[in-house]
Amino acid sequence: MAYDITEIRKNVKLLIDGAPYTVVEFQFVKPGKGQAFTRTKMRNLITGSVIERTFKSNETLEKADTEERQYQFLYPEGDKYVFMDTKTYDQLYMGADQLGDARFFMVDGMQIDVLFWNDKPIGVTPPTFVELRVIETEPGFKGDTSTNTLKPAKMHTGATVNVPLFVNEGDWLKVDTRTGDYVERVKR
Repeated sequence: MAYDITEIRKNVKLLIDGAPYTVVEFQFVKPGKGQAFTRTKMRNLITGSVIERTFKSNETLEKADTEERQYQFLYPEGDKYVFMDTKTYDQLYMGADQLGDARFFMVDGMQIDVLFWNDKPIGVTPPTFVELRVIETEPGFKGDTSTNTLKPAKMHTGATVNVPLFVNEGDWLKVDTRTGDYVERVKR
């Protein structure tokens, strides 16, 4: 299956030079003279490297045959992370390099989407929001909510999140996994 250049959007998965890429940014340009073209910035789904390419309006691009499957994250084991298919109970092992920063937002037992290309796991997508516990941060000050001053806080998964001054060790926070930003405190 192929994509026409007009179908290129953010997060579209393409096959470029035999490797799967996802579109990070795109810009359609129609100059006063000459042929229209699309400028793209794409990230390799295996290596994480970013490339920029320009495509003419009459070109077609091959769709990367990727598939997302629902797995349950079980636990980290050394430098590997263990996932389980909840239908077949098959276990899958992935390295930290395959997971990238997503590994800092994974909690034992969480449902997670695993991306496959040619039946090989190449990455994961955690839920948009996760609840994490603060294990290390500077002491908070009661009533100090008037400014937008932030401080770093280390979470129990290893992530470091910038949080407001009133957050203390032991607090549970809702964190956006797409950006790594603090959303709110949650009661547990």
